Parts: sequence; structure tokens; C-alpha cells
Amino acid sequence: MSANAATTNPVLELAQALIARQSNTPEDAGCQELMAQRLAPLGFSLEQMPFSDVQNLWAVWGSGPKLCVLAGHTDVVPTGPLEEWEHPPFSAHTDEQWLHGRGSADMKVSLAAMVVACENLFGPKAVNPLDPSAGRIAFLITSDEEGPAQHGTKAVMAELQSRKLIPDYCIVGEPSSSEKLGDVVRNGRRGSLNGELVIRGVQGHVAYPESVINPITSAMAALAELSATRWDEGNQYYPPTSFQISNINAGTGATNVVPGELSVVFNFRYCTEQTAESIQQKVQQILATHFDQQRSLHSTKGADALSYEVHWALSGEPFLTPIGPLTDAVTAAITQVTGNPPQLSTSGGTSDGRFIGPLGTQVVEVGPINATIHKLNERVALQDLEPLAAIYEHTLRHLFSEPQ
Repeated sequence: MSANAATTNPVLELAQALIARQSNTPEDAGCQELMAQRLAPLGFSLEQMPFSDVQNLWAVWGSGPKLCVLAGHTDVVPTGPLEEWEHPPFSAHTDEQWLHGRGSADMKVSLAAMVVACENLFGPKAVNPLDPSAGRIAFLITSDEEGPAQHGTKAVMAELQSRKLIPDYCIVGEPSSSEKLGDVVRNGRRGSLNGELVIRGVQGHVAYPESVINPITSAMAALAELSATRWDEGNQYYPPTSFQISNINAGTGATNVVPGELSVVFNFRYCTEQTAESIQQKVQQILATHFDQQRSLHSTKGADALSYEVHWALSGEPFLTPIGPLTDAVTAAITQVTGNPPQLSTSGGTSDGRFIGPLGTQVVEVGPINATIHKLNERVALQDLEPLAAIYEHTLRHLFSEPQ
């Protein structure tokens, strides 16, 4: 089936149109306009919120006191080698089982399902339509989730804060499912703290150790302690905080030269037992202890012969949505649609929920199976498209209407 083939599946129709747009981050490539064309007839007020080179869409429906945001991104990661795809990544090809394409799972199918869910709730053919006075539903769509993530959701939330407009609930369409649609719902994420440790020694010939200070060997004990440290035990919602080294760079390429500098890039995925500040303090204590010892060994070579510095970058603070109205609503909806309640989880990487949850908003992530995200031949099962829209629809019904 081609991208232009007629279909009676409204989620598939819109998802194919979105996938066909080559919205390589931070490009939106007209995806938000396609969504806006479907939302405007439903009564959504539309507002473009561009920041820098990033397109953002803010659309609101309803007048009730509680606000639920449907959040997502139209940008996608690079395709990788085109010749290794079974079907062109932006062809939105379908076969008997799958919808193929870059961004299908992450996360254009979710966006299409969210739009269709709203059409089912209060479109012209809606059965038991939702009353606008029951609540407000908003779309926050960005094209900056897969990139630096500075001018998308983060910037929009700052603008909404300045308007004193903090959502009560937020459903992010990230691909949360593991084996079957709806089997996992993310009700939080760990924080992510990046660091780069730069150690400067004294470069020289390997045959004259008395004249050099090797930053590699000087760092070994400190890095071993950082790797072995048990930062915390986690808690009922989160696994223990983890420390991982991702890059180590040193050396001139020659076998007979001791390098003068070592760079170590590392990451903490931390739970709510920690803060970025507590981690930084502990790291500095460990480094200071070890490098004070190293400096004493090289005291004859000058006080500044061995030095180090750490550069920090906080990607996102941890956030958690405890059991409550939103988790109850999404659990009831998934159980209603699939017959099985989901598992609540805080595992995985970061998402734009990190810019929303810390403001006090209840946030969950619900979307398709994530097995192929960011991979060659990304795809979503056709049988999951309409059930995903139903999950979003029933979640909103449980939030904003009498129990179903």
C-alpha cells in the first residue's frame, strides 16, 4: 500500500502524511501545519510559538478549570544509510502488518493518534462528545526534541510560566510500550547530569618518567572510585543512581609520548534520592582527595604541574507522577482498550517531560512499541494505530467526564 492509497483508518492516513514530511531535526517540514488543519475545525485556538529556528505549536480547546496537555515532537533523527532501509524512510510504506518510516514510532503515529482521539471526543461524528466546560485540552508540539532541546518544549514552558499557565496533566506520546501496546507507561524519568573531566599533566618522552606527569595514570584511582561508588539505593519508583563513562580521549597517537591532557566524558542517571548539586559535591570530594595525593607525589615539579577541572551540563531533573488522577485514568483506559493494566516505570532515557514534570504537572508517557526507534527500518504495527487513539481518547474521558 502506498502513502497515497485510500484508507478507512484515520490514524494511518494522518500518520502517513506526517511521515512523508522529511522533518529532520530541527525542521518541522510542515507537520505542525497538517495537524493544525485538523485541529482548527474542532475548535482549537492555535498559536505559533517559534523560538530561534524551532517551530512550536500551542493549541487549546475547552474552558474547564483543569488543563491536560498532549505533548509531542515532529522532528526526527537522521535516517542513516538510505541503502540499508527496506523501504525509503519517508515513503510511509505499508504492508500487511507494518507502517514503515523514520519517525513512525518516535513519534508521528502518536501525534496522529492524539489528533484522531480529539476528533472522536468532540468532532462532528463524536459519540457522547466531551463538554468543553469539563476541562481544557492543549497540544504542545515542537520540532526540537531530537536536537539540542533548548528552543522547543523548554522555551514554550517558560513562556507558559510567564503567563501563569501551568498544566495539571500532560500526556507525552513517547514510545513507551515494550512488548505489547500499552504494557508500559512511564510515570517519571531519572535526571540526567553530564560532566567532562579535563586533567592536565606534563607531556614528555616515555623514557624519562621523572620529567613527565601522566594525566592518564593520575586519573585511574579517581575514576575507579567514581565507578565503584554506590550513590544511593534508589527507591520504590527508581533504580539506584548510575555513573557511566562514555568517552575517554588522550594521547598524540605516538607510542613514545606521554600526553599532557586527558578528557573524560561521563553521565549520571539519577533518582530523586539525589540532586544535581549533591552529585557534583560528591564528585568534587572524590577528585580532590585523589588529586591532592597525586600532587604530593609530583611536588618537585611545581604546584600547578597537575591540575583538573570539571564542566557540568544538566540535561534534565528527575520527575515523578505518583499514583493519582492521571495514572488512574491512563491505567483504566489501557485496561479498557487492551484488557491488561500497564506497568508503571521510570526507566529509559530523557524526554521533554523533564521540562514539564518539575513544574508540578502530572506527566505520563504513553505510546507505541519502542523496539525500532532511532534504528534503520523503524516501524509500527498497523494493528496498534487505532487502539492507541482509543487509549488517548479514554484517558481524556476518564479525566474530564463521569467514570465510564
